[in-house]
Amino acid sequence: MTIKKKLSKKPTRIDHILSSIKKMFIKVRTAEHKYLSRRPHRSFRLTRRRDYSRSLTLPGHWAFTSHVYRNLRQNRKTFLLLALVYAIFTAIMVGTASQDIYTTLTNTLRQTGTDVFQGNLGELGKAGLLFVTAATGGLSQTLTEVQQVYAGLIALLTWLTTVWLLRNLLAGHEVKLRDGLYNAAAPLLSTLVVALLLVVQLLPLALALIGYSAALSSGLLSGGVEAMLFWIVAGMLGLLSLYWMMSTFIALIVVTLPGMYPFQAIKTAGDLVIGRRFRILLRIIWMAITVIVAWVLVMIPVILFDTWLKGLWPAIQGLPIIPFVLLGLGSLTIVWSASYVYLLYRKVVADDAEPA
Repeated sequence: MTIKKKLSKKPTRIDHILSSIKKMFIKVRTAEHKYLSRRPHRSFRLTRRRDYSRSLTLPGHWAFTSHVYRNLRQNRKTFLLLALVYAIFTAIMVGTASQDIYTTLTNTLRQTGTDVFQGNLGELGKAGLLFVTAATGGLSQTLTEVQQVYAGLIALLTWLTTVWLLRNLLAGHEVKLRDGLYNAAAPLLSTLVVALLLVVQLLPLALALIGYSAALSSGLLSGGVEAMLFWIVAGMLGLLSLYWMMSTFIALIVVTLPGMYPFQAIKTAGDLVIGRRFRILLRIIWMAITVIVAWVLVMIPVILFDTWLKGLWPAIQGLPIIPFVLLGLGSLTIVWSASYVYLLYRKVVADDAEPA
């Protein structure tokens, strides 16, 4: 009895390549279908308002700011210690603002007027100039590359520690600052990846600023159609950066979840903010306004007091009051900003409405 064997044709190398390409194509199409199902709106296509409405229940601006303040105040010892630790590490590894530069600038301005306490309100303008110089980094010496890396890492660790502490405290756990310092750095690399994406998203705004400097030096902004076109393009570049950054701010919180990968966090944050970007943008702008107002309310009186005090006792001219106050405000700003964005993230997650 003869048994006939059916000889099957062995797949060639080309068949393997074609099969791999087909699988890759199917994978890409599946990912695209899932993305489009999660994001119902399309770029450069008009969507009616009734079709993109998505709920986001948030307290008023003042009410939400009070909510953030109350959460920090209930655990003020922990968060003040965190800000102090951040300030100490920054002073040791990065440095503080230069007291010599501040003294030179103060002496130069003092020669043009008298003290505000003697009735000359022009001193307020000088204090404002000193404040702007200090707040924009004009008192700081140029940082080395190593110092810049240290500053970024310390800021990220402070951000992560604040989020870790708030998450556990709101969950009802009794934690100390030591627990946060030892445990919060787990997602440091993932957070760094998201932070780098945030820097990349600032490139359109950076291009707009570079273009502004070039246009200002060339006289392009003197008026006319050229100036109008420049402002339109610069405004669109700035809006593009803001549009991208809204989801990345939320991703900086999402990425701190256990087992979360950076690009997964970016995708999740994008799903959370779709249809809500403008409302989240308003909250971020409000946060920036509160920070600026707080700096003005603290720094202007401190600068006036420092100028008056050192005018009475020139022997303490080298006492670095302003650099230490700047360092403290900087550390408190990071703690406040991280707390604000984290609590905003919780409000966004609490309203789990699907995109329209």
